[in-house]
Amino acid sequence: MITPQGGPEPEREKHPAGEVAGLKAQGEWLLAEAGEAGSGRKAQTVVKVPGLSVTLMALAAGHGLAEHQAPGAATLLCLTGRVTLSTVEQEWELGPEDLIAIPAERHRLTADTDALVLLTVRLD
Repeated sequence: MITPQGGPEPEREKHPAGEVAGLKAQGEWLLAEAGEAGSGRKAQTVVKVPGLSVTLMALAAGHGLAEHQAPGAATLLCLTGRVTLSTVEQEWELGPEDLIAIPAERHRLTADTDALVLLTVRLD
């Protein structure tokens, strides 16, 4: 498959332990795909090892994830753009290089601008 920039599609396989995952090219591809998706988002699990999952997620401005419960202990790292993580009682604005431990309660995520985030979840 060819990317919107005319180059080959980045590798979409999960990277096992000991293998480097190049997030920049994958992130650019996901952002382009998110902009064209009706949901305004596109995600790819980039690392999955026993007990841990890391997902690169692209969100188009104004889109995000509806309220949900985290499947386990999780963190969210904003790589580019701006997002807002919200619970019923509180919200946090994250920009590039901001990291948050996701509260163990129902929450939602909204992209204030086109954004790329890295979600890490402990699998129990």
